Amino acid sequence: MAVYFTADTHFGDTHILRQRGGRYPSIEAHDEALIARWNAVVSQGDEVWHLGDFAAHADPAHCAAVFARLNGVKRLVRGNHDSNRVLRLDWADPPVESARVSLRGADGQPCRLFLAHYAHRAWPGLWRGTRHLFGHTHATLPETTRSCDVGIDAWDDAPVDLAAITARQDAATLVPEELARDAGRGG
Repeated sequence: MAVYFTADTHFGDTHILRQRGGRYPSIEAHDEALIARWNAVVSQGDEVWHLGDFAAHADPAHCAAVFARLNGVKRLVRGNHDSNRVLRLDWADPPVESARVSLRGADGQPCRLFLAHYAHRAWPGLWRGTRHLFGHTHATLPETTRSCDVGIDAWDDAPVDLAAITARQDAATLVPEELARDAGRGG
């Protein structure tokens, strides 16, 4: 079983088409493309953490139909557009505002993660090496060696696994002033 992360799918949200740069001629084409990309990456037994904004401005039946077509065991960290039409879907666990999880990295070592819809300047475990995964910004904030936007706008419209996230973070050169200044505090 693999674990994937994603955010900001905005299924059913005609407003998102402008932000997606005209890549999709209609919301139907958008949703079909995202479902296809998701299912090309995620198998039925895999786990997906969706870090918010699953759907917006869509009726509950559309949300349920899309949800049913997506592979994997799905968990939700709630985003600003996730109203009852999303919260009432058959998530593996009740939706949460944030989550702390630990996974094994490609090197077999534990990797602690803080998951939230919103980008944070600081988060629980930051100084103990915990990585922060978020959505909401639609790839508009620079990533750091410890914080990564997992939204589909940053990852070719598909969920992403921990190995790809880690590789991207390890290659990041931008570090906020606070992290650089405080690196000597045990970070």
